[in-house]
Amino acid sequence: MQIQFTPSPNYRAGRKGRKIIAIVNHITAGLMPGTLSWLRNPQAQASAHYLVTKTGAVYQMVKDEDTAWHAGIVNKPNWPLYDGNNPNYYTLGIEHEALAGEALSEAQYQASLELHRQLVQEWGITVDQNHIIGHYRIDSINRKNDPGPGFPWDRLFNDLKNKPGLQALPIDILVANQLIKGVLIDNQSYAPVRALAESLGRQVKWDGILKTVFIPPVSVQVPAAVDGTVRIATGNIIISGQLLGNQAYAPVRKLAEALGRQVIWDEKTKTVSIK
Repeated sequence: MQIQFTPSPNYRAGRKGRKIIAIVNHITAGLMPGTLSWLRNPQAQASAHYLVTKTGAVYQMVKDEDTAWHAGIVNKPNWPLYDGNNPNYYTLGIEHEALAGEALSEAQYQASLELHRQLVQEWGITVDQNHIIGHYRIDSINRKNDPGPGFPWDRLFNDLKNKPGLQALPIDILVANQLIKGVLIDNQSYAPVRALAESLGRQVKWDGILKTVFIPPVSVQVPAAVDGTVRIATGNIIISGQLLGNQAYAPVRKLAEALGRQVIWDEKTKTVSIK
């Protein structure tokens, strides 16, 4: 994604030691190029980390690690993560070029989606309605229409929880005399974790809070997985997996070898054999 850095003087260096936990979405209530100029004008006393235009261009005005002035005034908030401190210190602000009540253009939506994906991945932001919010959740009185009824919340959450262009092709996985149905994603074979582990005589435990499948014994501390992904932990190894249809899948070779087995791939028949 191409992001043009056009710095604004309206920011505070650093975040007072706070961790970024959420994204706040806004609309500009104005159009380009005036809206970009205003957010870079010292008289505005306002800024955001990013601005996404109707054409799909993305501008960055404040570095992620610094505090933009986008949501600091709190007025009857409806946001459970607000802790009494200035929300600017623990949020990222994204402005969208739009007038009140306007929907995003398709190019703008796609650019904003890609930007959200990038920030979610980089900062470990949870994809839910408390970690990706509108400005109205912080100021429900003066910003009740920010970003307004035209903002595509349902589509955004749905797209963020589903990987772009994810194509899962069916493959067979042979374990002794058992046949397990797996998938091929980006030329890598995946298997349902529970079915594969149990076919190898191992127990499986699911931790819904950490979004992690544990295959005992486990001797490593596991951080919580980002929404849309899972982790598989066994011994001192942590493996990143996929959630497909609410079922945990793991890369076959990584998981099988972590469990002390060998893997053979037959390209002609698209079959994985585990010895």
